[in-house]
Amino acid sequence: MAIETKNPATGEILKTYNRYSSQELDKILDRSKSAFCDWKLTTFDERKKIMQKVAHLLRERREEYARLITIEIGCPISQAYSEIEKCAFITEIFAEEAEKMLSKEIIDYNTKEAYISFEPLGTILHIAPWNYPFYLVLRPVIPAMMAGNTVIMKHASNVPQTSLAIQKLFIDGGLLDGVFQSILATSSQMNDIIEDDRIEMVALIGSENAGKAVASEASSHIKKTVMELGGSDPFIVFPNCDLKVAAENAAYSRMRNAGQSCNAAKRFVVHKDVVVEFTKLFSQEVAKEIIGDPTKKETTMGPLATIGQLLEVERQVSESINMGAKVEMGGKRVQNTQGFFYEPTILSNVSKGMPAYDEEVFGPVAPIITFDSVDEAIKIANDTRYGLGASIWTKDEELAKSLIPRIEAGNVYINTVVRGNPKLPFGGIKKSGYGREFGEYGIKEFVNIKSVVIQ
Repeated sequence: MAIETKNPATGEILKTYNRYSSQELDKILDRSKSAFCDWKLTTFDERKKIMQKVAHLLRERREEYARLITIEIGCPISQAYSEIEKCAFITEIFAEEAEKMLSKEIIDYNTKEAYISFEPLGTILHIAPWNYPFYLVLRPVIPAMMAGNTVIMKHASNVPQTSLAIQKLFIDGGLLDGVFQSILATSSQMNDIIEDDRIEMVALIGSENAGKAVASEASSHIKKTVMELGGSDPFIVFPNCDLKVAAENAAYSRMRNAGQSCNAAKRFVVHKDVVVEFTKLFSQEVAKEIIGDPTKKETTMGPLATIGQLLEVERQVSESINMGAKVEMGGKRVQNTQGFFYEPTILSNVSKGMPAYDEEVFGPVAPIITFDSVDEAIKIANDTRYGLGASIWTKDEELAKSLIPRIEAGNVYINTVVRGNPKLPFGGIKKSGYGREFGEYGIKEFVNIKSVVIQ
């Protein structure tokens, strides 16, 4: 079965690859297991030097990698540049901080010596999504390798060029042979790989359905998993916030990467007293988006990544409109183009039962839901099967702090948008998954936490 890479801005098939055979995958698994024996014995300083070289190469090749992102998923080139810079930054952070994060913990115990050590597990399979094709590979992979593990990475099938480019990046950075390997495989081949005894753990970033399938298969073989899945993050607007600032951040969060971001604000929960003004300001900000050729620096919104993604967004918006949602702007596919472009869209009068309320909309669509009281705002914010992030906009800091424990999410941000930071653990609850990436809690997902007592 062939694996195609297609330019979503034009619909053109760029390249076609053959998936790896069972024999090729077997060799890759063997190579990874063998490499682990050597890699786990390297010092943090040795790993640090390699990762610093990788960070240097990311910046040196920024133009090349950004253009690869743009032609494979349609992300505007300016945003792709930012993705590569963020990858370099997180690589440097974990190169510097991993040893301290994983230093042994001395325990006060009635014995000669007691401590907790953090040791690598072995080979980790990472299943990566397409929407940030460099960043969402490196986010778990860099800490996992800095902890001493080897990694096999299966990327989304629509970004094979990026998958192979990342493998070459690590080779050129000086990584030992077999420590990181990309595989070109289809979803149907993953069960055999997950089942294989040479895989110790599986990390997945992707959809809820992908998470269910992978977690089910891994658990049947008693293998640990870390899952970062979908999100339908509430963006709660109280009357006393700076509405202009809130509107600017709402547009940024919802429309970046054409709305294809797991931690983007996806439901705009706005107090009834300011909903008219907020909607006007929000619409003005969204209207500034420049839709077009994503390789041009002035473009701020490119196409959706696949035709399937475009059709799903069309369905969700159309059904919501038929159920009573009002189109404030957008609401349809961009006409006269061969690509998978969808207009920046704002929907008002959105209520429970509509796809725009109940489902994760992975595209440039912003549903506005009104509330009257604090309790109602919290009820709406938590009225989702997801629990990745939330942002609260108010000048009343005490109110905001009182709401933090009431929000059912892994991340709560006040007067700023949810975003990943390598020093803070990132992940969700409910159907947004489990486990964490980033920070000390994130890197410790990829280790054996070993208790040691010496009498």
